[in-house]
Amino acid sequence: MNKKQQIDDLHDAITQELLLRVRSGEATASELSVAVKFLKDNGASLDAIMADSPMDNLLKDLPFEVAESIQ
Repeated sequence: MNKKQQIDDLHDAITQELLLRVRSGEATASELSVAVKFLKDNGASLDAIMADSPMDNLLKDLPFEVAESIQ
């Protein structure tokens, strides 16, 4: 496995873990903050992410408007 694939796999794993925490309803305020920062750091917006990707699912499942939290 090359380094690019390792980074992609790690990114997907982090995204999936954050998504699981948010969807479970058990995400702490700190974890929600991490999820918002993760999305912001990755330039996430609903129009810039592939539909049904892990990042798209995370962005959609946050229990508040991300744009309001980022500003």
